[in-house]
Amino acid sequence: MPSTQPERHQHELPELVPTSDGHQRCLNCERVIYSDPKLAVAGIIPLEDGIVLIRRGIEPALGMWSFPSGYVNRGEVVERALEREILEETELVVETGRLIGLYSASGRPVVLAVYEAKIVGGSLAAADEALDARVFDPANMPEMAFDHDDLIVKDWIETKSTV
Repeated sequence: MPSTQPERHQHELPELVPTSDGHQRCLNCERVIYSDPKLAVAGIIPLEDGIVLIRRGIEPALGMWSFPSGYVNRGEVVERALEREILEETELVVETGRLIGLYSASGRPVVLAVYEAKIVGGSLAAADEALDARVFDPANMPEMAFDHDDLIVKDWIETKSTV
């Protein structure tokens, strides 16, 4: 009986060497390889005088608290990616609101776009990739998963009074 398993894709990756401008070059064909950053989204969701956080069910930072977040797929509208990720992790249906900020750091491959999101449906519950989902007072947050999380809350508090 033929196997139903797909054949494993096997190939050797070319050897890459750094160039003077910080990119990589293939030793075989001399082509410059651009390792562009990956875009991720996160949402601050106000609810009951607090904000929604999830306890992460996947690495990195498994078991730590953070905002509902995830990667933007190629060709996906950024705001729809945020709405998809929030639904997948919290079972909340949201509309994307204002941009809180863009967060990046030297040497890190991910750029994070953080938006405020308004709940328009659903009920808060831990869903895919979340161990728990709760509302926290921004003045009394748990230990957060990522070093930029506290800055994001601070930025949200500072900018919400100007909107």
